[in-house]
Amino acid sequence: MNNYEAEFSNLVRAFRKRHMGKGPRQIKTTFCKNWAICEMEGNLSPVEKFISGSNEGRQMLRSARTEMVKDMYKKNHPVEMEELLGASFLELFVDIDIEKDFGMSIFVFNENIQDKFIKK
Repeated sequence: MNNYEAEFSNLVRAFRKRHMGKGPRQIKTTFCKNWAICEMEGNLSPVEKFISGSNEGRQMLRSARTEMVKDMYKKNHPVEMEELLGASFLELFVDIDIEKDFGMSIFVFNENIQDKFIKK
């Protein structure tokens, strides 16, 4: 992970902590074309871990964690990320495996950030 990918990971953690009360324990970001792909571990709070003890709880958490996170970025535009990358945020794709406490977020930008920040 280069410095820009590490800084992007820090921004994601801070953004989620600010808007959700808790950020992931570990984030690894990879830039690929106009995507910033974030692999995240340690997303769930202690209460969410308790709720995930049932199938209904896991389904509810997965739905909440995917839809609410996307909505959070729509309502709170990630200006800091755009400033770091010099590119406009367009869209976010999110998924989480509740049992493994592992999530993926793919941030889509209007420019090829891989070419911009990855030394070949």
